[in-house]
Amino acid sequence: MDQHRPNSRIAQASAVATGQSTALDPSALKVLRNTYALLAMTVAFSAVTAVASMALNVPYLGLWMLLPYFGLLWGIDKTKHSSMGIVLTFALTGFMGLTLGPILNAYLQFRGSGPIVMALGGTAAIFFAMSAYTLVTKKDLSGMGRFLMIGMVIAFVASIANIFMEISALAMTTSAMFLGICSLMIAFQTSAIIHGGERNYISATVTLYVMIYNVFLSLLSFAGFGGDE
Repeated sequence: MDQHRPNSRIAQASAVATGQSTALDPSALKVLRNTYALLAMTVAFSAVTAVASMALNVPYLGLWMLLPYFGLLWGIDKTKHSSMGIVLTFALTGFMGLTLGPILNAYLQFRGSGPIVMALGGTAAIFFAMSAYTLVTKKDLSGMGRFLMIGMVIAFVASIANIFMEISALAMTTSAMFLGICSLMIAFQTSAIIHGGERNYISATVTLYVMIYNVFLSLLSFAGFGGDE
């Protein structure tokens, strides 16, 4: 009898500790589930529009894509508590899929499908790794918000400037910045959901989608680095 007591106490303590460390607040769990469900649907829809864009040879929009992009972001922010927010979320992700078409066609023409496959695999690995790390450790990453926002602004301004300067080293630097910042943003947004800082699954979905989009483009630029174009 006495020999079994320590083991039973250890098992009981372990079960209690496990329950306390893994259980999420019901409201946080609901937001998380809705976010992942909507994210999966928007990524799939974006893939469909990207394939359609490739088939139709949609031209590269360049900086003009920023007008509908920011317009849709503004609309989503204003309607994120209604069904119209979901409609605009699909409009945004579908549009961003269309913008991928010309880029993917260029890579297929000059570099083949290898860089695209590598970028897709790397994007999936980064998303699942950062999400899993945050969900398992349950670390509160709210303190990273200011740092990530400043880094994002710097990377964005540098990438816009390089469109005119066309410096290869700067292009790779901004890609590396976007890759690091957006990867951390995935963890940051997941942390915000589980700790109550984000209670709207539409805005959470849009943030995660944009980060995934940027991670993919960053990895694509690295995978295709050294090509003729």
